[in-house]
Amino acid sequence: MSGRKRILVTGAGGSPSTNFVRSLRESGEPFHLIGVDCNKYYLQRAETDERHLVPNANEPDYLDVLRSVIGESGAELVYSQPDPEIEMISRHRDTLGARTFLPAHRTIEVCQDKFESFRRWKAAGLRVPETMRIDTEADLERAFREYGSPVWLRAIVSPGGGKGSFRAESLHLAKAWMDFSEGWGNFTAAECLAPESITWSALWKDGELVVAQGRVRLYWELGNRAPSGVTGITGTGVTVSDAALDDLALRAIRAIDERPNGIFSVDLTYDRRGVPNPTEINIGRFFTTHLFFTRAGLNLPHLFVKLAFDEPIPPLARTTNPLANDLAWVRGMDFLPVLTDVAAIERPVAELAARRARLAR
Repeated sequence: MSGRKRILVTGAGGSPSTNFVRSLRESGEPFHLIGVDCNKYYLQRAETDERHLVPNANEPDYLDVLRSVIGESGAELVYSQPDPEIEMISRHRDTLGARTFLPAHRTIEVCQDKFESFRRWKAAGLRVPETMRIDTEADLERAFREYGSPVWLRAIVSPGGGKGSFRAESLHLAKAWMDFSEGWGNFTAAECLAPESITWSALWKDGELVVAQGRVRLYWELGNRAPSGVTGITGTGVTVSDAALDDLALRAIRAIDERPNGIFSVDLTYDRRGVPNPTEINIGRFFTTHLFFTRAGLNLPHLFVKLAFDEPIPPLARTTNPLANDLAWVRGMDFLPVLTDVAAIERPVAELAARRARLAR
């Protein structure tokens, strides 16, 4: 085997893992990357040095197959992207035969349970959308009485991408969605927040913050194709720096884990008063478009690997928000993303206004 670090990436054919792989390729450090995926079609897209099909994480032989691939490939570190695999790998981290760089397992359980996260944040005094578990039609009726219309419905444990979420304008629609989604006992209802949301992605090492960067989402790509308007696919993201946001995200993380380790990506959505509310922490993984930060000069996956191997990391300009504000990452389906800035995006808008003014004379 070569002297290159050998890293196994799960969900390797998906966009988030592909951006992880591309970030490592752009780091300047050589790696041998082993891709596994449970989808035989997605596996063909993996940009890794070798590719292997594995079962779904809920299949009984998933761990046996994964351990087999780890042993045969000589993988030294496992990075996982899909939530079900993160939970399974975390629970059995000591038996894999390769290192992981994950938070405590209980932290993963809490962060993957949106209702338990809400309870922790509310107890810590953070402003969060009022939320209740929906077990019966009576619960749903109470949600509309207390929260008004619309009500936000979402799965307590979701595979990601906003799957199952729904903005219910009426009790009739809410009941129909719960029936359709088999959501009784598995969903919550919450106050409906504003469309604006922001993400605060952080790397930790043994309780110490290594680096964090804020990014606002301007819109959901293909949002007009989803009943809730939420697809989990960021259309355009923009870098931001806000001390109040930094403090709120830190408090949201500390309310769940007093000694964070690994990756914590806090999602916050603004309420009708313009105050950001934590809504979930994507735990143990990067958000889909983290290649944005890499291209802008902050390669979080490379820092993740260095930390996982207990190696020193390059000096950073700042611990929080080291990137310039207003950098923009414009992306969509079937074309390469574009790194630009807000000024460049607004320039054609001004040009169009000037053209219209000339034509109107």
